[in-house]
Amino acid sequence: MDVEGKSGRSFVRARAALAAGSLGLLLAVGGCGASGDSMDSGAKAADGKAAPREGFADGDGGAAASAAPEEQAAGKKAAPKPGGIHVIRTATLSVEVKSVPKAVAAARGAAEGAGGLVASENTERLDDTYETSHLVLRVPQERFQEVLRELAGSGKLLSRTSNAKDVTDQVVDVESRISTQRASVARVRELMDQAEKISDVVALEGELSSRQSDLESLLAQQASLKDRTSLATITLDLTPPDAPGDDGSKDEDPGFLDALGGGWDAFVTMLRWIAVAFGAAFPFLLTAALAVVVWRVLRKRKADRRAAPAVTAAPAGKDGAPAS
Repeated sequence: MDVEGKSGRSFVRARAALAAGSLGLLLAVGGCGASGDSMDSGAKAADGKAAPREGFADGDGGAAASAAPEEQAAGKKAAPKPGGIHVIRTATLSVEVKSVPKAVAAARGAAEGAGGLVASENTERLDDTYETSHLVLRVPQERFQEVLRELAGSGKLLSRTSNAKDVTDQVVDVESRISTQRASVARVRELMDQAEKISDVVALEGELSSRQSDLESLLAQQASLKDRTSLATITLDLTPPDAPGDDGSKDEDPGFLDALGGGWDAFVTMLRWIAVAFGAAFPFLLTAALAVVVWRVLRKRKADRRAAPAVTAAPAGKDGAPAS
């Protein structure tokens, strides 16, 4: 019995050990499978996460790519266009020409042919043969250089200056202030429509007048800027060449005839001034002479009257001689 009991217990222990080993093996296999599944699921999850990230990155890239043209378009809009740049151009030319009247006609034709105008013209005659002319021309900005080259090539160029001033910021500022001022005027007018008291209406009318005056001043500035930026200004001086053979030697070394002519001119000028002075003083001299003549005549008559009674008052003697 003892032997059988011991063998039975040994068998039970062996079975328990076998079952425990089998269970451990199953657990180990299950753990490996679970770890493998978890690794696979982790890899899949990682792949899944990576894929969305890649898709998200692609989406970001697409958004960036789609936003890039918009930013570029915005940049292009923000950047000043050539037509949006406002420049005031001025130039001054001094040209020596053979015939000033012909050069003036050619300059006028060049300005008007380019779509401009002659703002002012001043022609001065030096003598019977030579004259000079001062012109102010207004031409469109796009034809400025063309007209400038044409005028400079009309004769011998003596001097040339050109200037360009960018007033884009000033133009934009004036336009912005005009917009703001118009909105301000509109608000004051709305308040006037809603005002009920006479005092409020009077105060609003004064404010409206002040703001309207500021708006008109800004509009005048805008018109002036528009005129100066749309039309360039060219100042042209046309002068004739020196007289043929006149090299200035006469002024440097005058001869006898030149001195004689100068002396004669001075003598004639002196006689002319003497005649003018005598003519101005002649009425006064004539009056003084008449006064002197009258005074002498009156004095002589007075002296004769005093001498006549003294002669008649002396008595005569026996022999006819006057008594002593």
